[in-house]
Amino acid sequence: MKLTTRMMTQAAVIAAAYVVLTLPFAQFAFGGPFQFRLAEALTVLAALTPAAVPGLFIGCLITNLFNPQTFGLLDIILGSLATLTAAWLTWRLQMLWLKTEPSRWYRTILVISPSVWVNAIVVGLYLPFLLPDQTVTLPVVLAFMGSILVSQSVVVYAIGLPFFLALRRIRWNLPRSD
Repeated sequence: MKLTTRMMTQAAVIAAAYVVLTLPFAQFAFGGPFQFRLAEALTVLAALTPAAVPGLFIGCLITNLFNPQTFGLLDIILGSLATLTAAWLTWRLQMLWLKTEPSRWYRTILVISPSVWVNAIVVGLYLPFLLPDQTVTLPVVLAFMGSILVSQSVVVYAIGLPFFLALRRIRWNLPRSD
């Protein structure tokens, strides 16, 4: 993939949108086992342009740096890397399933799912260890994973999926950068 000015601009806009859609709603976006980050709906953009991969990562990193309820460097790094991994997987899956074969509804769901599953596993695994006064047991970790799975699912499927389908319906694709 060739790095172009267009791709860097797209990535910067996506990063800025991620920050703007998260920080004003910090009371819902950070902290406990249920984290509703409106910006996570933007993860579907990784199925439209490779610029979303670094854009989402940088946006998440900046957002985590300005987290008013900071849990330290571990949260900043692992949470941002989870977003990077999920965005990369989304980009790769769309190349496999949406570009090569006729699009089916279940393929679309699978393509936009990495941010739900990766965040549920990664954030759900480490978050109980970072919360003060939290006794960490296997059921607690599984409960955190489940709660992150539910909150990510709500944002990605209830907001991100209609957003993605609308962009596809109007045949709006970000110019390819590769």
